[in-house]
Formats: sequence, structure tokens, C-alpha cells
Amino acid sequence: MLAKRIIAALDIKGGRVVKGINFENIRDAGDPIELAKRYEEEGIDEIVFLDISATNEGRDILFDLVEEVASEIHIPFTVGGGLDSTDQMTELIRNGADKIFINTAAVEDPDIIREGSDVLGSSNLVVAIDAKKEGEEWKIYTHGGTKRRDMDAVSWAHKAEDLGAGEILLTSMDRDGTKEGFDIPLLKRISSAVDIPVVASGGAGSAEDFSEVFDKTEVSAALAASIFHYEEWNVFELKSYLKRRDIHVRY
Repeated sequence: MLAKRIIAALDIKGGRVVKGINFENIRDAGDPIELAKRYEEEGIDEIVFLDISATNEGRDILFDLVEEVASEIHIPFTVGGGLDSTDQMTELIRNGADKIFINTAAVEDPDIIREGSDVLGSSNLVVAIDAKKEGEEWKIYTHGGTKRRDMDAVSWAHKAEDLGAGEILLTSMDRDGTKEGFDIPLLKRISSAVDIPVVASGGAGSAEDFSEVFDKTEVSAALAASIFHYEEWNVFELKSYLKRRDIHVRY
């Protein structure tokens, strides 16, 4: 059995780590380099770096900051935000990223998934999906959660996999920053519908939330931000808790 991964998210705005609730009410959470180094020391398996304002501001991702963070850590580093070309993806890999994720660009031009997979390899290309519940379905949003798309999240996950995505980073907008637990119905639906790894994002507030998402869904990894940033839990404590509950994690 593959070990479940624990991932820390660094949402970046103005060169600082920030965190909000339901993609709004953004507040400062610290220096990205200091946080990345601390998480690695505590035993985090991977770090995800998202430049949250690059798309809406119509600018390139913060390449220099990506390079600075990458130079300080030795664990897998996934980077995204405002990417719309394979040239940008390749440059980020050169700057130290291990994997790249795309969201808005993939929705607006799905062929970029195939192109990115061909250039980077599918295992290095992640498609991020931001989803919100509407009735019995989940609709996807782009542009940092500000633009609703009339697309079903489950169908889009299938298509992304077919086009060559190697992983899905799935964020529940309804749970983002709430610390009310992961969106089990959404995660269960999509992780059981695709054959590629799914990363759970949105809602982590306790060690019990991680235990629940690994017990009740087929996700390969779970991501958190607030509980790590504000030191409510550290990674070592979380992994110890999960190990006591017979959940196989890297230790």
C-alpha cells in the first residue's frame, strides 16, 4: 500500500503567505521561505505553492520567489498560479519546481493538459479543480474562485485524466479555510471516479479530519494550510496521530 501524503499549502500574494475563508477575507500568514523550511523539518511530504493573484492580475507567476523557496527545501515542490503555456511550465521546472499545476488555463484550453503532459511527463502535471456544491452537483470555478463555469467537477476530472493529467488537486470552495473538515462527499465522488491520485484540499481543522478523509475516500494525499501556518498542529504530531490509527503515512 502506498503511504498517504501530507501536504502543506503556501498561498502567495505580494510575496507573502496568506490564508482566507471560502477564497475571501485574506490575511497574512508569514514568510514563504521560513514556513517551507519549518514544514520540511517537521516532516511534511510535499509543499504546494500557489500564486493566488497571478491570473486575475494578468501577470506571470513569481519565478524568483519560486526559485528561492526551491533552493531551501529538498522535498517535492508543486507550483502553480497564472500559468498558460508550456514555456512557463518548463521555466518553473528549471527554477526548482518538481511538479506544475494548472487550473484556469486548462479549463479555457484543455489541449494545454496534453501539451504539458507531453513536455513534462504526466506525473509532473497536476490539474487543480476548485469546486462548489450546487444542488446534487459540484460546479467548477476559475480565476482564483471568482468565475463560475457551467461545468460538472466530476466530468471535468475525467476529462483532465483522459488528456494526460497525472494528479488532481481538488479544493472544496465550500470548506476552504473553515476548519470544518474535508468535503467527504465531493472527495469520495471524484477519487473513486478517476484512476490518478487525488489530493484533498479545503477544510482541514484537526487530525481527526485527516483520519476521516483517508478512511472514507480514496484520496492519495491531504493538504492543509491554516492549521500548519498558525501552529495549531505540527506535521510530526499529525503523522503520529494517523499512525496510531493504522493509517500508513511516511514517517
